[in-house]
Parts: sequence; structure tokens; C-alpha cells
Amino acid sequence: MPVNSIFGVFAKSPIKPLELHIDKVHECSNLLQPFFKAVFAQDWTKATELQKQVSLLEKEADQLKHEIRMSLPGGLFMPVERTDMLELLSQQDKIANRAKDIAGRVIGRKMQFPESMHDALITYLSRCIDAVAQANEAINELDELLETGFQGREVKLVVKMIENLDKIEDDTDSMQIELRRTLFEMEKDLNPVDVMFFYKIIEWIGELADLAERVGARLELMLARS
Repeated sequence: MPVNSIFGVFAKSPIKPLELHIDKVHECSNLLQPFFKAVFAQDWTKATELQKQVSLLEKEADQLKHEIRMSLPGGLFMPVERTDMLELLSQQDKIANRAKDIAGRVIGRKMQFPESMHDALITYLSRCIDAVAQANEAINELDELLETGFQGREVKLVVKMIENLDKIEDDTDSMQIELRRTLFEMEKDLNPVDVMFFYKIIEWIGELADLAERVGARLELMLARS
């Protein structure tokens, strides 16, 4: 989307570009689910195609981020600080960056996780992406929040979404601890270098939820200031 088109979106809604960006970020991270299923099946052709799609969506999100930064008016007359919107945008973008990192690293090393971990990893990944989906849903309520002047039932709805996002992130923390424990127990039977990268990917997947929670925290801060 060219800069002049983004500016046209701003003319209609100062919030809509943020919503467009988080939609792209969610789409990007969501591709990790079929990607890992292809990796576990050792279908490297499909996995590589999906990795390229993740990378492309990350680039599109990054381009959108730059265009928003260039086009965001300096004198918005609205109950939202420009700096808060830019910080929210930055946190959203980090989710797509991390999704790209995950897919790139797994493909780059053709990582083959222990089969006994596959189901738990998919469940863990799915829950982390639930956090991104919840952040996406919350950000897409911003237009309605703006229309209501950040008051009333709409605020309560978004606060509830943020609380749910925190609960999801707590779930992912517990799941990550269990995955690390499982991996620790089988370390002696695995290549040490592979083990190091397994831990890193588990950590990075968890960061999807951590970053989604930060999006919620920034949104909560915007609510408090409005």
C-alpha cells in the first residue's frame, strides 16, 4: 500500500492503519502452524514455501509500518497520543519479525525435533498464536473505542480482552516450562548443537505470546490515558 493510500486511510480513520497492520502480523504468525506441521512431516518443499510466505508477509507488515510512521499526522485531534500509537505499532511489528526468525532458523538448519515433542510443540505454538489473535481482536476494537470516546461498554469489552490475553500468556509460560523440562530429560541422547537450537526455537515461539501481551499492555496504557 503506497504512502498516499495510507494517508487516505488516515483521513477516514486515524486508527485504521494500526488495525491493518495487526491483521497482517496475525496472518504472518498464523502461518507457523502449517509450517511446523510440514517440518514435522519432513516435507521440506512445503515447509520452504510456507517459510517464504511468512517472510513475504513480514516484509509487507514492515513496509506498512514505515508508511504509517511517515504518514501519521503530527496534530491528531483525538484521545490518543501519537507516541502511544507509534509504540503500539512497534510492538505489533516485532511479532511478525519473530515469526520470520522462527521459520527462517528452522528451515536454515532443517531442524528435526524429537518426535515425542511434536504434539506438545504444536499445542504450545497454537496457544502462543492464540495470544496474537487476541491482540489482533483487541486492536480491531480501537475504532469503536474512538467512536465512544474511550468510555462505556466498549472499554469494558477491551479490558476483558486484555485480561484474557494475560491469561493466555500465562498458559504459554507454563507450557514452555514443561517443554524445556521434557527436552532437558532427553538432552543426553541428542546432538548438543541441535539441543541448543531447540531451546532457542521454544523460546522464540514463546516470545510471540510475550510480544502480544505487550501490545495489550500498550493498549491498556492508552485506555488509562484517555
